[in-house]
Amino acid sequence: MNEILIFLLSLAGAFVLRVCGFGFGVFTMAWLPYLLPSYGEATTLSGILAMAGSILVAFKNWRKIDWHKLTPILITFIVSSCASIHFVSVADDHLLKRILGVMLIIASLWFLAISKHVKVKPTLPVQITMGTISGVMGGLFAMHGPAAVLYFLACAKDKDEYVVLTMTYLLLGNIMMLGFRIHNGFLTPAVGHAFLYGIFAVAIGTWVGSKVFHRLSTDVVKKISYAYIAISGVLSLVMS
Repeated sequence: MNEILIFLLSLAGAFVLRVCGFGFGVFTMAWLPYLLPSYGEATTLSGILAMAGSILVAFKNWRKIDWHKLTPILITFIVSSCASIHFVSVADDHLLKRILGVMLIIASLWFLAISKHVKVKPTLPVQITMGTISGVMGGLFAMHGPAAVLYFLACAKDKDEYVVLTMTYLLLGNIMMLGFRIHNGFLTPAVGHAFLYGIFAVAIGTWVGSKVFHRLSTDVVKKISYAYIAISGVLSLVMS
């Protein structure tokens, strides 16, 4: 039963990631902590699958990457995520699930109601701030996309550049965090077993998402996703 749920979560998460440019971790971490033996293993699985979902887009469009827009926020992210992953290794799983529930609700409400009215300028202080927030959220909850997305939306000249910036950021960030998680003992046989089911779902979800990328309104997909995330956040608080 868990394998089926992991497959379905990975399928939906990969679809959202390909259409919106982010959201795999936000989507899957609503349930993965309850399907794997520990919270750390759940973040590891989510990170590996998100990495797989972003790798094709990043490599296919790497010539379009403006490294001046990407490097400062990525470096800041790596530093803050390392400290956050260490915290996961010593923190109580129930506490992390409660924090996750609150963060899911805040993230969903932010993107549903607030983000449209907030303009972020692509300056170095903004990169450092967003990179720090992204690193903390990535290390603790495997969802480092939301904070970084505000920055990339502000600095990207078009939709295509936005997608390649976010996908490259997610890919490189997840590679770095995987190393930290391996060091902390979170890459286990249980993660490997779940990955075998999730990777096929990621391939399907990414393929379907690429087909609808230019046809389906991204705004509609985001609203549906964040409404679900808010509900998942409430359930995470109740179930913890």
